[in-house]
Amino acid sequence: MSTFTDRPHTALLVIDVQNGVVEDAFNRDEVVANVAGLVDRARADGVPVVWVQHNADNLPMGSEKWAYVPELPQGESEPVVHKRFGDSFEGTDLEDVLAAAGIGHVVVAGAQTDACIRSTIHGAFTRGYDVTLVGDAHTTEDLSDYGAPPPGQVIAHTNLYWQEQSAPGRVAAVRDAAEVTFAG
Repeated sequence: MSTFTDRPHTALLVIDVQNGVVEDAFNRDEVVANVAGLVDRARADGVPVVWVQHNADNLPMGSEKWAYVPELPQGESEPVVHKRFGDSFEGTDLEDVLAAAGIGHVVVAGAQTDACIRSTIHGAFTRGYDVTLVGDAHTTEDLSDYGAPPPGQVIAHTNLYWQEQSAPGRVAAVRDAAEVTFAG
């Protein structure tokens, strides 16, 4: 029911599950396994998987830290969106990729919860997309030394407030990986 009347399809957005991003992430292995399961189910159901890959000074393009984790191989025909900002739409071709596939609903998983995940779910929602955040398939590193809450609380808070989002013609939801269905 997104605001896009001509975009009835769903896509899985996998954001920044890169070696250098998740090397110290909270519950890294569990989250990566949940993302892998989502990718497998999306592919089985014919749902597009869109990979978002961040590059920055500490994640230079082509480096080992920049590469996606080995547990998540990308399909040759699956689009990869390269970004330099938190919001995966900002300065990228993500909108064009989604529009070409008739996508009005995005299912979001990846890292980091308090940066690129939050920026992207808000960016998608304000652009008119329905957004499902996969509650047990996003993670972040421990930034409590800098005044942030512990990562488990960051994740829980993001899940809590996202399920309460509302806007005309759009739906925001939080589902655990096992509850996400792609088949219509």
